[in-house]
Amino acid sequence: MARVKRSVQSRKHRRTVLDRAKGYYGNKSRSFRSANEQVMHSLQYAYRDRRARKGDFRRLWIQRINAAARVHGMSYSRFISGLHRAGVEVDRKVLAELAVSEPGAFAELVKIAQAVMDQDGPGPSPSGASGEVHVAPDHDGEPSQAVLEETTV
Repeated sequence: MARVKRSVQSRKHRRTVLDRAKGYYGNKSRSFRSANEQVMHSLQYAYRDRRARKGDFRRLWIQRINAAARVHGMSYSRFISGLHRAGVEVDRKVLAELAVSEPGAFAELVKIAQAVMDQDGPGPSPSGASGEVHVAPDHDGEPSQAVLEETTV
């Protein structure tokens, strides 16, 4: 069997690692051994933080919704509870976007949640919700042109 020479592949691998390490401080961008170690750590950080980013955005959305709800005299937890009880199926991403860019539509949702909370009072949700409200985003998926459609069940 013929001898396998790996010079080309090895050089290609080292060049790729050093290209990925461009901009790193000191030896981490020049020495293959240091660069390889740092690139492996960087890839682990990227993997971890892609997942952490989802939680970060959820926290940001919750803060924005809470601030906008408190402007209308309602806490975040009561607002979300009222929306669930009213059967409003809007996720936090859309609610945060409405709170920032469409304050009028958000105020309508606060009124709906407040009406349900005043009607039902504290405690678990009743089994039959009186009506459902759906927010339909436009064809691009952007909630900026959201339309409120009220349907009764």
